[in-house]
Amino acid sequence: MFHIALYTPVMPANTGNIIRLAANNGCMLHLIEPLGFDFEEKKLRRAGLDYHDLSRVERYADFQQFTHAMAGRRIYACTTKGTMGYSEVSYQPDDVLLFGSETSGLPAEVRAQFPATHLIRIPMMPNNRSLNLSNAVAIISFEAWRQQGFAGAG
Repeated sequence: MFHIALYTPVMPANTGNIIRLAANNGCMLHLIEPLGFDFEEKKLRRAGLDYHDLSRVERYADFQQFTHAMAGRRIYACTTKGTMGYSEVSYQPDDVLLFGSETSGLPAEVRAQFPATHLIRIPMMPNNRSLNLSNAVAIISFEAWRQQGFAGAG
C-alpha cells in the first residue's frame, strides 16, 4: 500500500489521529525525528484510540535515515508551496506521501530535494495558510487509495 511520512510532527493529537487513519486505510506511517512530544504521551494514545496495535509505525532519527530507508520509492512532498495539485498525480502502490510539521511545514532544504512534479498541494481559498495536518493527510492518502480502487477495503 502507501506510506505516510511525518517530518518532525509537533502535536501529539494530530499524530494520534494519523495513526488511526493509517490503520484504517492500510498505510504504513513513518515518523521522522525529532518529534515535538513523547511518543508515550497521553494525547497521542487518546487520539489513536485502540488503533496503535492495528497500525504499522516506524521512527527515524533524521531525514537522511528516512530517505535511505525509502530508497527506490517515489516520494511526494505535500506542501502549500507545491506546484501540482494532489489530484493530478497518478499514484502507485508503495508511493510515499511526505508531510511537514504542523507549525512550519517542510523546510526549503527538504523541498529542494524533490522535482517540481513531486511537490504537491491541496487547493485552498486565497490568503489561507494551511489545513490541519491530519486533514491534509486524510485528503491525499484517500485520493491515492481511491486511485487503486480502495484495494484491500472490506
